[in-house]
Amino acid sequence: MANAPVQRPLSPHLQIYRLTLSMIMSGVHRITGLALCVGMVVLTWWLLAAATGQNAYATFEVFSTSWIGRLVLFGFSWALIHHLVGGIRYFIWDLGYGLEPEEREWLVLANLITPIILTVLLWAVLVMSGMR
Repeated sequence: MANAPVQRPLSPHLQIYRLTLSMIMSGVHRITGLALCVGMVVLTWWLLAAATGQNAYATFEVFSTSWIGRLVLFGFSWALIHHLVGGIRYFIWDLGYGLEPEEREWLVLANLITPIILTVLLWAVLVMSGMR
């Protein structure tokens, strides 16, 4: 009996779980958290450049008006809006609403789609208002 295998319960494996939007949202939330970190670096650069002088600000402006700078700023604004909408979702849950599986998945889907729409609208307004 000394060599008998130990009978232990097995943890559920990925093959057992059905992928849900809530699981996907967990990953998206982490990605947007990283995007917020990058965006804060850019925001800090902008503030330091504005405080340092014309040459420093001109360097920042070259970056922020380039396609990569605009992509970073677009991603930063999307991440900010995503976290704002996620906070509203959690507030709704804290109030005791939307906790049933179908309601929860609907709220998560809204948390994925709404920030995209709001970010595109924000940038459309910025472009139409004459942002360089």
